Amino acid sequence: MARSLVAAVAIAFGFLLSPASHSAGLPLQQPSWAELGPQQREVLLPLSAEWDRLEPWRRKKWLGIVDRYPAMGVEEQARIQRRMKDWIALAPEERKAVREKYKNIQKASPEFKETLKQKWQEYKELPDEEREKLKAEALKAKTATKPGGAAAAHPLVAAKPTATIVPPPSAQTATPVAVPERSGSLALPLGAPSVPAQTQ
Repeated sequence: MARSLVAAVAIAFGFLLSPASHSAGLPLQQPSWAELGPQQREVLLPLSAEWDRLEPWRRKKWLGIVDRYPAMGVEEQARIQRRMKDWIALAPEERKAVREKYKNIQKASPEFKETLKQKWQEYKELPDEEREKLKAEALKAKTATKPGGAAAAHPLVAAKPTATIVPPPSAQTATPVAVPERSGSLALPLGAPSVPAQTQ
């Protein structure tokens, strides 16, 4: 479950860092799975069952990755394969939650985006043991914050953040302070802040 969370965060960052726009000027049709070449099908194999249901702009994005794939290093190729497998493993509602997180990140301030990138870079530079420890802690915190102690079906399915009143050590000398709970926010590495809520 923690691995899926990390994969989803990686996917969201991939979208964030992707220079390609999917909103304008793209052809309406992209090739079906049967129309792909052998090399394209080999690279995109994890997406084979979903390919014909993907939006045209998503197909175009993946075909662009296939074009760059031969020039990538072995680690980068493995990362791309993991991302595809992790994305396909997500349930439709989990994918929707990831897309919503991505949209919120896109709307965030440049300062927040830069902080997020820095936190992600710090996380990637940690030793594997430390990353696994952080994943386990995040999963444990998610489980502990659910009503009744039960874990959510998936950590990406977000609930509305709530506020908890936390009294100071001496309740007689100070007033309680409201502290937001992060039970429904995406668990980011190294204590990264949640994406601020957008108001209209």
